[in-house]
Amino acid sequence: MYNFIQKFHSGWAYLALLLLLVAIINAIIGVTSKKEFTAKDRKIALFGLIATHIQLVVGLILYFVSEVGFKAFSTEGAMKIPALRLTMLEHPLINIIAITLITIGWSKHKKATSSEAKFKSIAIFFSLGLLLILARIPWSLWF
Repeated sequence: MYNFIQKFHSGWAYLALLLLLVAIINAIIGVTSKKEFTAKDRKIALFGLIATHIQLVVGLILYFVSEVGFKAFSTEGAMKIPALRLTMLEHPLINIIAITLITIGWSKHKKATSSEAKFKSIAIFFSLGLLLILARIPWSLWF
Protein backbone atom coordinates (compact mmCIF):
# COMPACT_ATOMS: atom_id res chain seq x y z
CA MET A 1 0.00 0.00 0.00
CA TYR A 2 2.84 2.39 0.86
CA ASN A 3 4.44 1.94 -2.59
CA PHE A 4 1.14 2.71 -4.33
CA ILE A 5 0.60 5.89 -2.31
CA GLN A 6 4.18 7.01 -2.95
CA LYS A 7 3.93 6.37 -6.71
CA PHE A 8 0.55 8.11 -6.85
CA HIS A 9 1.90 11.12 -4.96
CA SER A 10 4.87 11.35 -7.31
CA GLY A 11 2.83 10.86 -10.48
CA TRP A 12 -0.01 13.16 -9.47
CA ALA A 13 2.56 15.91 -8.80
CA TYR A 14 3.20 16.22 -12.54
CA LEU A 15 -0.51 16.68 -13.23
CA ALA A 16 -0.97 19.12 -10.34
CA LEU A 17 1.99 21.23 -11.45
CA LEU A 18 0.78 21.23 -15.05
CA LEU A 19 -2.76 22.28 -14.11
CA LEU A 20 -1.41 24.96 -11.79
CA LEU A 21 0.82 26.30 -14.55
CA VAL A 22 -2.06 26.32 -17.05
CA ALA A 23 -4.23 28.25 -14.55
CA ILE A 24 -1.45 30.80 -14.02
CA ILE A 25 -0.82 31.27 -17.75
CA ASN A 26 -4.56 31.60 -18.39
CA ALA A 27 -4.85 34.23 -15.63
CA ILE A 28 -1.86 36.20 -16.96
CA ILE A 29 -3.35 36.13 -20.47
CA GLY A 30 -6.67 37.28 -19.00
CA VAL A 31 -5.06 40.22 -17.21
CA THR A 32 -2.90 41.33 -20.13
CA SER A 33 -5.61 40.99 -22.78
CA LYS A 34 -8.29 42.51 -20.54
CA LYS A 35 -10.73 39.76 -21.45
CA GLU A 36 -13.89 38.90 -19.58
CA PHE A 37 -13.66 36.22 -16.86
CA THR A 38 -15.79 33.31 -18.06
CA ALA A 39 -16.92 29.93 -16.75
CA LYS A 40 -14.04 28.35 -18.73
CA ASP A 41 -11.53 30.49 -16.82
CA ARG A 42 -13.16 29.54 -13.50
CA LYS A 43 -12.95 25.84 -14.38
CA ILE A 44 -9.28 26.08 -15.36
CA ALA A 45 -8.43 27.66 -12.00
CA LEU A 46 -10.69 25.19 -10.18
CA PHE A 47 -8.91 22.21 -11.75
CA GLY A 48 -5.57 23.62 -10.54
CA LEU A 49 -7.02 24.11 -7.06
CA ILE A 50 -8.51 20.60 -6.90
CA ALA A 51 -5.33 18.95 -8.19
CA THR A 52 -3.20 20.65 -5.54
CA HIS A 53 -5.65 19.73 -2.78
CA ILE A 54 -5.66 16.08 -3.86
CA GLN A 55 -1.86 16.20 -3.86
CA LEU A 56 -1.95 17.62 -0.31
CA VAL A 57 -4.28 14.90 1.00
CA VAL A 58 -2.24 12.11 -0.59
CA GLY A 59 0.96 13.75 0.69
CA LEU A 60 -0.38 13.92 4.25
CA ILE A 61 -1.35 10.24 4.13
CA LEU A 62 2.11 9.41 2.82
CA TYR A 63 3.72 11.59 5.49
CA PHE A 64 2.12 9.66 8.34
CA VAL A 65 2.85 6.18 6.96
CA SER A 66 6.36 6.84 5.65
CA GLU A 67 9.58 6.08 7.48
CA VAL A 68 11.04 9.40 6.29
CA GLY A 69 7.96 11.41 7.26
CA PHE A 70 6.50 11.88 10.71
CA LYS A 71 8.13 8.71 12.09
CA ALA A 72 11.57 10.18 11.39
CA PHE A 73 11.07 12.78 14.14
CA SER A 74 11.92 10.10 16.70
CA THR A 75 15.33 9.61 15.05
CA GLU A 76 18.03 11.41 16.98
CA GLY A 77 19.96 13.86 14.83
CA ALA A 78 17.42 13.68 11.98
CA MET A 79 17.39 17.45 11.57
CA LYS A 80 21.14 17.39 10.84
CA ILE A 81 20.59 15.24 7.73
CA PRO A 82 19.51 17.57 4.89
CA ALA A 83 17.60 14.95 2.84
CA LEU A 84 15.69 13.75 5.89
CA ARG A 85 14.97 17.30 7.06
CA LEU A 86 13.59 18.10 3.60
CA THR A 87 11.16 15.17 3.53
CA MET A 88 10.06 15.30 7.15
CA LEU A 89 9.78 19.06 7.70
CA GLU A 90 10.54 21.46 4.86
CA HIS A 91 8.63 19.79 2.02
CA PRO A 92 5.35 19.27 3.92
CA LEU A 93 5.41 22.63 5.73
CA ILE A 94 6.22 24.77 2.70
CA ASN A 95 3.71 22.89 0.54
CA ILE A 96 0.95 23.39 3.10
CA ILE A 97 1.74 27.12 3.03
CA ALA A 98 1.76 27.05 -0.80
CA ILE A 99 -1.61 25.33 -1.03
CA THR A 100 -2.99 27.76 1.55
CA LEU A 101 -1.90 30.64 -0.72
CA ILE A 102 -3.54 28.95 -3.71
CA THR A 103 -6.75 28.56 -1.71
CA ILE A 104 -6.62 32.23 -0.66
CA GLY A 105 -6.25 33.20 -4.32
CA TRP A 106 -9.30 31.10 -5.20
CA SER A 107 -11.33 32.68 -2.39
CA LYS A 108 -10.27 36.21 -3.32
CA HIS A 109 -11.22 35.63 -6.97
CA LYS A 110 -14.73 34.59 -5.89
CA LYS A 111 -15.18 37.84 -3.95
CA ALA A 112 -13.81 40.05 -6.73
CA THR A 113 -16.31 41.92 -8.86
CA SER A 114 -14.23 42.75 -11.94
CA SER A 115 -12.66 40.30 -14.37
CA GLU A 116 -9.28 41.97 -13.97
CA ALA A 117 -9.37 41.51 -10.18
CA LYS A 118 -10.37 37.85 -10.58
CA PHE A 119 -7.52 37.14 -12.99
CA LYS A 120 -5.02 39.08 -10.83
CA SER A 121 -5.83 37.21 -7.63
CA ILE A 122 -5.48 33.87 -9.41
CA ALA A 123 -2.26 34.92 -11.16
CA ILE A 124 -0.61 36.29 -8.02
CA PHE A 125 -1.58 33.69 -5.42
CA PHE A 126 -1.31 30.65 -7.68
CA SER A 127 2.14 31.87 -8.83
CA LEU A 128 3.33 32.33 -5.26
CA GLY A 129 2.07 28.85 -4.43
CA LEU A 130 3.78 27.34 -7.47
CA LEU A 131 7.09 29.02 -6.61
CA LEU A 132 6.99 27.65 -3.07
CA ILE A 133 6.11 24.17 -4.32
CA LEU A 134 8.95 24.20 -6.83
CA ALA A 135 11.36 25.41 -4.14
CA ARG A 136 10.69 22.44 -1.86
CA ILE A 137 10.23 19.54 -4.29
CA PRO A 138 12.76 16.81 -3.45
CA TRP A 139 14.31 16.96 -6.92
CA SER A 140 16.79 14.20 -6.14
CA LEU A 141 13.87 11.77 -5.77
CA TRP A 142 12.33 12.86 -9.09
CA PHE A 143 15.28 12.15 -11.38
